[in-house]
Amino acid sequence: MVGGFLLRAIKYLILSLILLIMVFPLIWMFRVSLMETGGSIVFDSLTAGGWTLANYFDLFRTAEIGRFLFNSALVGIVVTVGNILFCFMVAYSLARYRYIVNKLLFISVMVMLMIPAHIVIIPMYVLMVKTGMYDTYWALILPWLVNPIGIFLVRQYIESIPPSMEEAARIDGAGEWRVLFSVVMPLCRPALAVLAIQVFFTNWNSFLFPFILTQSESVRTLPVALALLQGHQAVDWQHLMAGSTLAVIPVLIIFILLQKQIVSGITAGAIKQ
Repeated sequence: MVGGFLLRAIKYLILSLILLIMVFPLIWMFRVSLMETGGSIVFDSLTAGGWTLANYFDLFRTAEIGRFLFNSALVGIVVTVGNILFCFMVAYSLARYRYIVNKLLFISVMVMLMIPAHIVIIPMYVLMVKTGMYDTYWALILPWLVNPIGIFLVRQYIESIPPSMEEAARIDGAGEWRVLFSVVMPLCRPALAVLAIQVFFTNWNSFLFPFILTQSESVRTLPVALALLQGHQAVDWQHLMAGSTLAVIPVLIIFILLQKQIVSGITAGAIKQ
């Protein structure tokens, strides 16, 4: 009895230490964002010094951080919706229609998973320039409306759904589009939720491609704007941490609200149907 209590106490102590290690950078970031500009950011300053929201007001007033937040949100939402729609339709066709062409297409999807995205940086840049989409929202949205990871994830999930449910809907007079969106899509909600969260987080935090494919502030996303916030001689840590806090808060809120969907989507494939 005493030994079991001691083991649980040690386990909770270790988990608490791990949690503290993971949360401490966020606490430090938030604390630095509330310090006066030019102040020290050493460990001792966490409890010393004043508190001010001036850094946040400065970002919205002079750095147009609201525009960058809007751009990141717009790109993230549109790309997420596009991936849910297109990855789902492609995955359904690959899972249900057993044609030789579909097998070749699925092999091409698997091959795409092996190719690092950074290899296509130069071709992507040239393509955007030649098509006139460089430095526009199209350059940030169009190439990412579908991704092979999403197709693979949703296809594997659809294959675990009994086809008899779709056949019953067809017998009742439902067409293919109604079967697709009224029967199969609701059943794929856990997988689609995981896909949506993964795609949104990836695009919200994306830096390299938005940095290369844009040059004007009107379409610049938040990660690129934060990187350019740093000076050549010194780093304005207070304003940089304020901007980083604004970038982290939406991600934390979404994760907290959708954590059940994340867990259910991850564990769904572990249960044998």
